[in-house]
Amino acid sequence: MARENLNDLTAFVAVASERSFTRAAAKLGVSTSALSHAMRGLEERMGLRLLTRTTRSVSATEAGERLLRIVGPRFDEIDAELAGLTELREKPAGTIRITTSEHAAEAILWPTVSKLLRSYPDIHVEIVIDYGLTDIVAERYDAGIRLGEQVAKDMIAVRIGPDLRMAVVGAPSYFANHPKPKTPQDLPAHGCINMRLPTRGGLSVWRFEKRGRELNVRVEGPLVFNNIALRRNAMLAGFGLAYLPEDQVQRHLADGRLIRVLDDWCQPFSGYHLYYPSRRQATPAFALLVDALRYRSAPDKK
Repeated sequence: MARENLNDLTAFVAVASERSFTRAAAKLGVSTSALSHAMRGLEERMGLRLLTRTTRSVSATEAGERLLRIVGPRFDEIDAELAGLTELREKPAGTIRITTSEHAAEAILWPTVSKLLRSYPDIHVEIVIDYGLTDIVAERYDAGIRLGEQVAKDMIAVRIGPDLRMAVVGAPSYFANHPKPKTPQDLPAHGCINMRLPTRGGLSVWRFEKRGRELNVRVEGPLVFNNIALRRNAMLAGFGLAYLPEDQVQRHLADGRLIRVLDDWCQPFSGYHLYYPSRRQATPAFALLVDALRYRSAPDKK
């Protein structure tokens, strides 16, 4: 491959990923005019239009999206291999990008990362909250964190937490005016605090199981949020029932600020796993993070 083609492909990946000539130029340390010239040259040599340009935005064409899917991961592999040379340094270094859910980030990832960074200040970590099943290869993440049942089979998955349970809870002030639900089928008659999944747009389903019988219930109520903290605060204020991870409400249950219902319908399910492509070359920094997150009381999922 001619050197100018390699340079232009590097420039293309930056522009297509950033969706901006200005940001890509700043990232690469070149001028926007030089970057624009490189893109025109690449498109002419390939005989394809790779980018759609307007006065306000830049987006990849269908051919450009295909080229980005092909080239982007290859460049990531090269970057990972080069970062692996940090083994020769006294301390690991580099940036690790992780996509995760809010609960996993708060309960598991951040406590581990905060400790790791105190010992290895040259490691940088980017944490992106995303409730969708992100394609970590296409989106150029180093790893993702999801429930074990959500991890694709072609990924390496490392268990990083115990099994989880959900809890249906409400404030005493709510139950002062409403009877306690005895089964999940009673929930539609209650005011429930919903969660909208940011990357999917729909409302989350409340899932239950008892003696092998599974029930998925869609609830309604006066409030919809897209994070845990606001749902918890609204529920503590008596605005309705909430369906939250058990560890997020244990303290309030212990001090009497919350009352739990439908406990026998909330069964344990697979906990969080860190996952990444099997072909990924683990840098020292990434290997350190994986080892720090590994859940010691359970085997890895293969």
